[in-house]
Amino acid sequence: MRNIVAVNDKKKLAAFIDFPHDLHKNDPNYVPELFIAQSDMLTPGKHPFHEHSTLQCFLAYDGDKVVGRIAAIQNNNHNKKNNTTEGHFGFFDCINDQETANQLIETATKWLKERNMTSMVGPLNFSTNDICALLVEGFDGPPVAMMPYNPPYYLQLLEDAGFAKMVDLRAYKFLAGEYNDRSLKLAEAIQERLKRNNIIIRKINMKDFWNEVVKVREVYNAAWDHNTGFVPATDKEFHYLAKDLKMIVDPDFVYIAEQEGKMVAISLSVPDLNQALIKVKRGRLFPWGLIRLLWYKRKIKGLRIMALGVMDGYRKMGIEACLYGLTIKTFQEKKFEYAEASWTLEHNTMVNSAIEQINGKLYRKYRILEKSI
Repeated sequence: MRNIVAVNDKKKLAAFIDFPHDLHKNDPNYVPELFIAQSDMLTPGKHPFHEHSTLQCFLAYDGDKVVGRIAAIQNNNHNKKNNTTEGHFGFFDCINDQETANQLIETATKWLKERNMTSMVGPLNFSTNDICALLVEGFDGPPVAMMPYNPPYYLQLLEDAGFAKMVDLRAYKFLAGEYNDRSLKLAEAIQERLKRNNIIIRKINMKDFWNEVVKVREVYNAAWDHNTGFVPATDKEFHYLAKDLKMIVDPDFVYIAEQEGKMVAISLSVPDLNQALIKVKRGRLFPWGLIRLLWYKRKIKGLRIMALGVMDGYRKMGIEACLYGLTIKTFQEKKFEYAEASWTLEHNTMVNSAIEQINGKLYRKYRILEKSI
């Protein structure tokens, strides 16, 4: 039996954040999260999620050694929008021991049932707007920026604890030099056709960044509204995310489609910061982590195409393929080595087909799981 304790002070919170560093210290693909970012995310008053929802973190101890962690999450905005009583779990990390995993899940289940939740879905940290899902295929390298990572045995631990597949998410990879002229010419031809419908594609205006963010949020919440598990980001949540992204975004990789001044689609790609974060020991910026981060940030040659959304009424016009094509063109011009388009829902044939049209190769799968409680 493990000793399961609630995280209720700064010392336990630090142990909660640090546990994955110790668990995966010998895994060359593991990328540490920044300690300060994780601390803010999990602290009420610092992250806007806590203004409308609640969570409880738990640690599993074997003697005085941490052997597992989990967060039980009640996302009130999600349940209100979807008219459900769905509990979530996230921040799941565990040694390869079924008893430990079971105790963590049972503890989180008890917490959720006390709040009248009837099912348990995850991993979600905190929602599909954040890092989510379990890596189930493609363990051949580090994750890209803001994507999850876990060893293969996690899936078995969760399945043996009663979880089953809810939905799979896909990640596609592009490698430099693997694009034929046809795919890029296709994007150029579509762009010319869109112009005849008064739809133009432009890059983000960083001098008007916060006004752009307001419009992007409207497109984001509308374009993703019917996706499995989606919950609209609040103004404060979107602002929080945009503030972080502004520090790493390359405006050459943020495309906006407009019709007569109305924003109708967005494509957001960011440099793969994980190429630098993997060099930051235990996610600490001080004393040397910040220097390492800034040094290796200059050497990044990877890209994550992290969001592409088109509003209803503007789909099936070729905008998706055009945005992907323009992104890949810029990717080539800047001599990047790889790009990952992630994530997409497995049943989103429109977006998946657009990626495959320009030679994106499916190479990783992630899974959101569920069970009744």
